[in-house]
Amino acid sequence: METFLKQIAVSDLCKGFVYNELEGKGLFGLDGRLTIQPEYQRNYIYADGKKDVAVIDSMMKGYPLGLIYFNKTGDDTYEVLDGQQRITSIGRFLTNRFAVKDCNGMEQYFDGLNVETQKRILDTGLLVYECSGTETEIKEWFKTINIAGVPLNNQELLNAVYSGPFVTLAKQEFSNSRNSNVQKWSAYINGAVNRQDYLERALDWVSRGNISSYMSAHRQDLDITELKTYFNSVIDWVSAVFIDVENEMRGLEWGRLYERHHATPYSPQKVSERVNALFSDPFVTNKRGVFEYILGRETDTKLLHIRVFDEPTKRTVYARQTEKAKQEGVSNCPLCAAGDNANKTKIWKLSEMDADHVKAWSKDGATSIENCEMLCKTHNRAKGNA
Repeated sequence: METFLKQIAVSDLCKGFVYNELEGKGLFGLDGRLTIQPEYQRNYIYADGKKDVAVIDSMMKGYPLGLIYFNKTGDDTYEVLDGQQRITSIGRFLTNRFAVKDCNGMEQYFDGLNVETQKRILDTGLLVYECSGTETEIKEWFKTINIAGVPLNNQELLNAVYSGPFVTLAKQEFSNSRNSNVQKWSAYINGAVNRQDYLERALDWVSRGNISSYMSAHRQDLDITELKTYFNSVIDWVSAVFIDVENEMRGLEWGRLYERHHATPYSPQKVSERVNALFSDPFVTNKRGVFEYILGRETDTKLLHIRVFDEPTKRTVYARQTEKAKQEGVSNCPLCAAGDNANKTKIWKLSEMDADHVKAWSKDGATSIENCEMLCKTHNRAKGNA
């Protein structure tokens, strides 16, 4: 890969600057010759009133903004390899999309600055490396220079590696914070739209966890029908089965749960009643496990992390059972004592026993001393919910 260092004035860099407010993208500069956000780049994430303001404040104080890298794509055309967050911040400020505070603490848009300050900003020179190379070289360099700063997450890197029409269309659908469906999706998905978290979930679901392979196979696709259809199928299924939206739903493995349970019929009303009952149960300590527990016909209580018996309760019940067992000449494990085996009269140590619900929690048994018994580990693990 070849590089050439030069200095470009802000006025030239931002000439013809175009910003897409809907998608949150800085698109073009250098009078249309510079693509500020090629598809392998992340979305613009500096529009938070802090990072974007810091860029302008640094420039107004004469601080260096660091090197910027362009990829030379033609005789006189370029795309931003590194620096699109800074360039977009500058362009947005010059087009009056946000304000900065002056020395008196007053907010000022670019057009409201005095002529001298405007000129100082426009004349600021930025150091730019022009890079020329193969697609592989450019993208490898792109990943290298993005190790510092706000690191690229895994999906942003995959977007870079598999850039093309599929990624362009997928980002338009799943990386657009103005998409009217985002609010509905946010009930079930963690993360931020502009950091590709929603796109990553959609790809994870449709690919059954093989995102890289899926993106490679579909890189040149001119539509994303399969991706959208599968994603919406999962979301529609979840919202149909669970008519109550709970905060604990966000970020669950809905794609896996859809694959496993979507062919099973459920009564939404009965599901709602069970969700409310389990959320109100003081013995259920993992509310996030409630949804998978219900989908699995309430067989795997481990998902709920049912509150276990505390140590004082275990010691009290152990002492009571052991004393009674010694008096009767039988094992202090009731199941060993009831059987006809070598352990029928064995007195187990406390460390060799587990606390168990006499009446299983799944059958409305309470986690109380009255419902606690100590069993040898073998019998307790074999008992399950019986």
